[in-house]
Amino acid sequence: MDAVRTTATWTHEKIAGIRTLLDETTARVRSEAGRIYSRELIEVIFMQPYSRIKNVVEAGIVKREAASQYLSKLCEIGILEERKVGRDKLFINRELFSLLTTG
Repeated sequence: MDAVRTTATWTHEKIAGIRTLLDETTARVRSEAGRIYSRELIEVIFMQPYSRIKNVVEAGIVKREAASQYLSKLCEIGILEERKVGRDKLFINRELFSLLTTG
């Protein structure tokens, strides 16, 4: 029972942390980059700890050029970090990545 309780507590804390981070990120994007804000964009950058331009395009938010600008703007305000991996650009949600990988 202790193992189940420990796992449940850990999971609950992770979910609460992700929700808090999601709310904080939403507020920050609205205040610092309101022109690009959409619930769908925030959802894309929280689906996994990294995003690609393709993810934004496939979500139907904007076309490729605008998706690149949106993700670059999120890098500019410190929400994402751009990394070149081969021919791809990955946009890392550093805080989400950290939250997911810490004990």
